[in-house]
Amino acid sequence: MSHIQPFKALRPTATHAAQVASRPYDVLNSEEAREEARGNSLSFLQVTKSEIHLDPSIDIHSQAVYDKAAENLHRLQQEGILIQEETACYYIYTLVMNGRSQTGLVCVSAIDDYEHDLIKKHEFTRPEKEKDRIDHMRTIRAQTGNVFLAYRDVDAMNQCIENWRNTHAPLFDFTANDGIQHTIWCVNDANTVQLITSLFATQVPCTYIADGHHRAASAAKVATALADSKDVRFFLTTIFPASQLAILDYNRVIKDLHGLSADTLVSLLEKDFTISPSAIAVRPAHLHQFGMYLEGKWYLLEAKAGTYGTDPIGVLDITIFTKLILEKHLGIEDQRTDKRIDFVGGIRGLAELEKRVNTGEMQIAFSFYPVSIEQLFAIADSGNVMPPKSTWFEPKLRDGLLTHLI
Repeated sequence: MSHIQPFKALRPTATHAAQVASRPYDVLNSEEAREEARGNSLSFLQVTKSEIHLDPSIDIHSQAVYDKAAENLHRLQQEGILIQEETACYYIYTLVMNGRSQTGLVCVSAIDDYEHDLIKKHEFTRPEKEKDRIDHMRTIRAQTGNVFLAYRDVDAMNQCIENWRNTHAPLFDFTANDGIQHTIWCVNDANTVQLITSLFATQVPCTYIADGHHRAASAAKVATALADSKDVRFFLTTIFPASQLAILDYNRVIKDLHGLSADTLVSLLEKDFTISPSAIAVRPAHLHQFGMYLEGKWYLLEAKAGTYGTDPIGVLDITIFTKLILEKHLGIEDQRTDKRIDFVGGIRGLAELEKRVNTGEMQIAFSFYPVSIEQLFAIADSGNVMPPKSTWFEPKLRDGLLTHLI
């Protein structure tokens, strides 16, 4: 069963929460982070993207960057912008985007659960991305990046969270400049804390990483390196019941056609797909449909019966795309390392795919139907992994609102 604990969060005061809160470190490059933090000396980007205060030529993975992050975190504490909770608490985090809300529980989850696969994975990680978070955590002695977990709904847990939200005032409640509302409640009643811990220990057999595989893997390795700290055996997570979650599409753009003409590629694809020209941008309506944007035109592709497997991996659209398009015709064997392919989160819309092709940066784009949360669960349960960049979760949790000190 799942082992979670309350924790003494390092958090902003209520009056500073909106200024401190920042988008996750891994959705911004250094230039974007500099622009976003401009004029805001309280932005938590000073901790998660601390190179914004250093010469732009600096290696963002150098020790100087991590030292600057530690300095900035200490300054925010010294100035009273960030304070640490006096007692261990759980937190309830509600995000609202475009009128749709989702609510999760912020806690710390056991590294032992991660290592024994009670926290299930569905992606491989890359060593260089792990090392960055390892060095960051070891230097600042804190986990700033939240790992986004999911679990199958437990009615008693849903009711407990809803009861608390309905009967207590929030700790923070603000709308960020991207229009997403962030509301957080502090659960500090001993009986409620015990109930939540007990519900997970008795009714939640496992959780699933939805977003944050590198943060989780890094936390596990830091736990070994910093064995002197009991806090390091737990890592910062926000856990959402499956019914609350929506997965967006994660689309692809490719630099060239691997020596093929556009007409030749379309002809080759017709062996495995039914292809129809479309007068409008194609947002697939169901599984096994794909949109293709090529030479200023959209096409609707539908995989023909018998061209794909029925197992949890084989039935995935990204598997169909990988085998029948990337590997078979475009010469791309490894999406994690091939520089000819790039990934576009569905939050950016289909216009972003058109833009990347129309500017000449890329030659072809593909749009996808989103993976379902049940597909994600099935793959993780089977012990398999998805191809990279298969899921995009939105809205994103903000960094800086709740930090776990180690």
